[in-house]
Amino acid sequence: MSEELRWLSTRELAARIAAKEISAREALDDHLDRIDQVNPAINAVVTRDDEAAYASAAVADEALAQGESLGPLHGVPMTHKDTHDTAGMRTTWGSPIMADRVPDTDSLIIARLKAAGITTTGKTNVPEFAAGSHTFNEVFGTTVNPYDRTKSASGSSGGVGAALAAGIQASGDGSDMGGSLRSPASFNNVVGFRPSNGRIPHTPPANPYSWLAQSGFMARTVSDVALLMSVASGPEPTAPASLPESGGVFDLPEFGLGAGYSPDLTGVRIGFSPDLDGLLPVETEVVDIVGGTAQVFTDLGARVEGTIPDLTDADEVFGVRRALDFVGSWGALYEANPDRIKDSVVWNLRMGLELTGAEVASAEAARARLHSEVERFFSSADVLVLTTCQVLPFDASVEYPTEINGVELSNYLDWMRALCLISATGCPAISVPAGFSDSGLPVGVQIVARPGADVELLRIAHAFEAATGHHLRHPQI
Repeated sequence: MSEELRWLSTRELAARIAAKEISAREALDDHLDRIDQVNPAINAVVTRDDEAAYASAAVADEALAQGESLGPLHGVPMTHKDTHDTAGMRTTWGSPIMADRVPDTDSLIIARLKAAGITTTGKTNVPEFAAGSHTFNEVFGTTVNPYDRTKSASGSSGGVGAALAAGIQASGDGSDMGGSLRSPASFNNVVGFRPSNGRIPHTPPANPYSWLAQSGFMARTVSDVALLMSVASGPEPTAPASLPESGGVFDLPEFGLGAGYSPDLTGVRIGFSPDLDGLLPVETEVVDIVGGTAQVFTDLGARVEGTIPDLTDADEVFGVRRALDFVGSWGALYEANPDRIKDSVVWNLRMGLELTGAEVASAEAARARLHSEVERFFSSADVLVLTTCQVLPFDASVEYPTEINGVELSNYLDWMRALCLISATGCPAISVPAGFSDSGLPVGVQIVARPGADVELLRIAHAFEAATGHHLRHPQI
């Protein structure tokens, strides 16, 4: 049964459980067996609670026997990113300071997944405080790439990405400030979706007005991302920035058609540049693979042009907002534990602590200009297409790349700039598998839409995925 279940989508697995073709406990058996088989090699899952998971699966099976449904994800087993609070289960943020922390409540995204019927099984690895797109920390060690275990799985949702690629589960929750859903999606040949602000609202005790970081999902298919968004998005009374639309807007029929779906992007207008017209240093092989996607979009009926927005202001907006958010989240911990936090996080914290009022005001003015530029660009384009990552998966023994094509990088964020610039715009963005390097390493293409156009973005990504089929290639572990 294991080989049969391993590569099912979340939609398919949920349908088979609902039809009583398999039980929730059988699905859980397969999920935990796969963790036992592959996790020692990749270190994606760092916390487990098998006893609680089996109790949850038993409840799911009993409910189904009584003719009751727990929701559209009834009995589907799932691990969660170790930055999302799970009531009664350790949530560490990859920090030695928080290694024994067990929250009493679920974060909103976890609460909504549980309400949809999932069986929580454990947590996946993250970088310390989710900072940097390489998943390693002093608590659990390094998560490596299932396609090449000498390479990084990226981050900060690297544990999720590796788990999906390795066949542990078909989809999972994550979060994205500077690319933490999109970058590991690219490195692991899966899909990573950063939604518009307010789709999955920010709620207290965190800052409900936060906008740079977003909760979202990764999956092996765009269809599964849409399914999870349908259950996890929607308005929330305690969240002042939440969007009013319900998650039902993601229930497009085409996402459930499977092999019966015929992709068509006739009339879609695409601004296209793998490196943003030279703004980004990008490895040659990545440029070639992402550049080749232009023909795919054209063949699907889209109009592809070399027009791009002016993102000159995005660096300032991202840098200042990220630094301020770090202070808001971790400033007190840093003051109490200055020697127990990794250097890159300390660098970002100090940047925030040293900002002047004039610098914050300048960044707000830059954000206003950036908003106007985004509106101008999307007045004549439906999406922007560029590279997701500027490099191929890199050596897992180093913290981050320090140069690209001979261009020296100044800090741990520079190699992620294709992602950070887009985060600063507030636009929804998705990474979809685009192909493989000569050495067999995955490469993703990043597709970006105007704020609020999340559903249309998924529709375009779904068409690209169906036309290429790169997501069907799995690693040998």
